Amino acid sequence: MAISKIPSAGFQDNVKFRNIIINGDMSIAQRGADINDVAHQGYCSDRFRFHKSNTGELVMNFDQVTDVPSSQGFSNSLKLSVGTVESATASNELVGIGQRIEAQNLQYLKYGTSSAETLTLCFWVKSSVTGTYAVLMFQQDASSSPDRRYYSKTFTISSANTWEKKTIQITGNQDDTIANDNGIGLDFRIILSAGSSLTSGSSGAWGSSTNSAVGQTANFSGTSSATFFLTGIQLEAGTSASDFEFLPVDVNKNRCLRYCFKHGGEASTQYLNAQGGYYDANYIAFGLVSPPVPMRSAPSLTVNGTVIVHRLNTDYTGWTWGFISGVQSQSWFVSANKSSHGVTAQHSLIKCATTSDFFIYDSEL
Repeated sequence: MAISKIPSAGFQDNVKFRNIIINGDMSIAQRGADINDVAHQGYCSDRFRFHKSNTGELVMNFDQVTDVPSSQGFSNSLKLSVGTVESATASNELVGIGQRIEAQNLQYLKYGTSSAETLTLCFWVKSSVTGTYAVLMFQQDASSSPDRRYYSKTFTISSANTWEKKTIQITGNQDDTIANDNGIGLDFRIILSAGSSLTSGSSGAWGSSTNSAVGQTANFSGTSSATFFLTGIQLEAGTSASDFEFLPVDVNKNRCLRYCFKHGGEASTQYLNAQGGYYDANYIAFGLVSPPVPMRSAPSLTVNGTVIVHRLNTDYTGWTWGFISGVQSQSWFVSANKSSHGVTAQHSLIKCATTSDFFIYDSEL
């Protein structure tokens, strides 16, 4: 008697990791779901980097929200809103949101050969500012002249405050190989505003920085209280678009953890898995910290809120936190520094008193 094959309930039969973009559904936001008054470059939803260059007074706000296109399966989107408007756009100004993609994940694209793969980009967008926007693909380690290569194409937001799906093809770069390392292979951005010197190159061709935002006319960052929502970003090899590739939350989270590890902030009065083992009057060494997955490279450390040293029901505040030398991608020791700290014995703990208190270990590109 023939035995019928029972379909697998696991995701492995359906998920092929077609999507080059990580966290394209904006479901992971380790740094926070509400980040306001950002006057500099930096990260918002996991893996998504806000980029600005040659701007003046522009300040942005970032939120992970539940406003999503109807009946598409998404739960979250990234909302960008203008806090302080950019009153004048410099000729070399560029503002955008996107993701830097690790080079060793892109070798199958065969860049630098006549077989370089075409990419198809799809995303959902909703903005209060209509008009023509650009998508930029930037190859930093290009070998031909110029040393960096830029490729852009336009899309149009037709109706204000309405979810629209966009599909764009990106021709592969046949001239420049992507290095096989853990550096930046491609830098993908959706351009929000651009100056005149960056909008007049050749659309749909790899070239110099004048190709950064060819045809861009929309000026999002120069519009008071403007809003811009994104979700469902998928970038895949080939000339046709497939449905968005939803990943199980644990798989999506682990992919993000390679680049950013939030330590603490999960609950009020959380003690981290690192104990103090060495003291002097101004210094405490804590360890060993091991991330859930190996990080891309040895991370940097920033502190959100107030992280406390706790010993025998006593909280000690006012610390400067850092690394002990020898930090690696899979383990490290942290240090707490404070002049005459007053902690008199070993076996203290690191305490995060609220969900707003945590370390961020950053290994982003």
